[in-house]
Amino acid sequence: MNVLDSSIANVSIPAIAGDMGVSPSQGTWVITSFGVANAISVPLTGWLTQRFGAVRLFTTSVLLFVLTSWLCGFAPSLELLILGRVLQGLVAGPMIPLSQTLLLSSYPRAKAGMALALWGVTTLVAPVVGPLLGGWITDNLTWPWIFYINVPVGLFAAAMTWTIYRHRETPTHKRPIDTVGLALLVLWVGSLQLMLDKGKELDWFASTQILTLAIVAVVGFAVFLVWELTDEHPVVDLRLFKGRNFAFGALTLSVAYGLFFGNVVLMPLWLQQWMGYTATNAGMALAPVGVFAIVLTPLVGRKVAVWDPRRMATGAFVVFALVLWLRSQFTPQTDLLHILIPTLIQGAAMAFFFIPLTTITLAGIGPERIAAAAGLSNFTRITAGAMGTSIATTLWEDRATLHHAHLTEALAQGHGVFGQTVEQLQAAGLSHEQALASLNRLIDQQAFTRAADDIFYGSALIFLGLIGLIWFTRRPKAAEGAPAADAGGAH
Repeated sequence: MNVLDSSIANVSIPAIAGDMGVSPSQGTWVITSFGVANAISVPLTGWLTQRFGAVRLFTTSVLLFVLTSWLCGFAPSLELLILGRVLQGLVAGPMIPLSQTLLLSSYPRAKAGMALALWGVTTLVAPVVGPLLGGWITDNLTWPWIFYINVPVGLFAAAMTWTIYRHRETPTHKRPIDTVGLALLVLWVGSLQLMLDKGKELDWFASTQILTLAIVAVVGFAVFLVWELTDEHPVVDLRLFKGRNFAFGALTLSVAYGLFFGNVVLMPLWLQQWMGYTATNAGMALAPVGVFAIVLTPLVGRKVAVWDPRRMATGAFVVFALVLWLRSQFTPQTDLLHILIPTLIQGAAMAFFFIPLTTITLAGIGPERIAAAAGLSNFTRITAGAMGTSIATTLWEDRATLHHAHLTEALAQGHGVFGQTVEQLQAAGLSHEQALASLNRLIDQQAFTRAADDIFYGSALIFLGLIGLIWFTRRPKAAEGAPAADAGGAH
């Protein structure tokens, strides 16, 4: 339900934006607000678990997720919907790590790896079900139902959890919380995300508001670093970055996830706005990504302790680069089959992406610090995903403006081609204004398609560049492979 909510809204953004009377780029705040709030609350899971107990916290988190989903569906304006998504992201933080904790407590150590591999498959079903379900609901019901659907599912999940686990609560004790560190975390991450989301709309650093947000983000981050490195009970244990594997592993994972998620959001926007796809058809074009991911994930879970995870991650990045290069060849004439092929191939890259990179990141970290390391790794990854979305959509619009200007200029210099085209359209029964609007729409379609191709191509090159970062890490020892692979299931 949690992972589904990060992908189900992707194909519904044009419908939400249209209903709220805002642009689709503003509509993507529905995705980024959830991601940022979720990232901020993940590091608090350890403290909350010790304070309230894993079973009580997980059940409460699910019930609050149901309530905030219901509020999102009722939101009458974009501002209230974003507020609902922020609350939803905040209460969702403990759900994924605690679902894994409770699962591990139910199985002997020998079966933990297979249990987590199956757990991982359920999270990979979301990229298949999310776009399909989101598209079908948007076309056949209305977009609020992408949130209402969580209500019966969440109530059932909470009831089942409480029935099975209520007599197996974990020990609780009071521990101080780093309120200053948490406030600084919210301040700098929130400011940076707002700057990225509103930059295009407010003309970037020509705006006092954007300049202020940038200064707050930079100063807040600097103070946050100093505070967290000196506090006795930091909300985020930044000392983990002293480890070579954690530093390069978390960096590679975060940048790669930001690229991946930015492109995942861009595809349905392009298909619906400029290729004439309905939300359902856009969902069908994106759904095959989960096929190979689901099939190959159990294999990766078994082999990650045997094979070199650096080689596995390198293979994943090469496949991601191939997929994005294929997408960079798209034109307005590209048919559904040629859109489906890269999507299908991408599933194989996803299977060899998360678990090996997490195994590398968590290798060599003591058992007492694994929870903190997994929390920090999740925080950087989810934050990068939200920022990747903002950067991808902003660059898309900027590149489209550039391509529109070039195409218009070329058409105007085409020795009367522009005038002839307008005359032909008028001869077909359109008024002069309609002919100009029709021609502008065609130029826009070309411009936005070329802009999407630019982002796909640039992302492919960055994926190839990231391969070098992987090889700065050390190969995990065979003895470390099993626990690290298990922790990797959390992604």
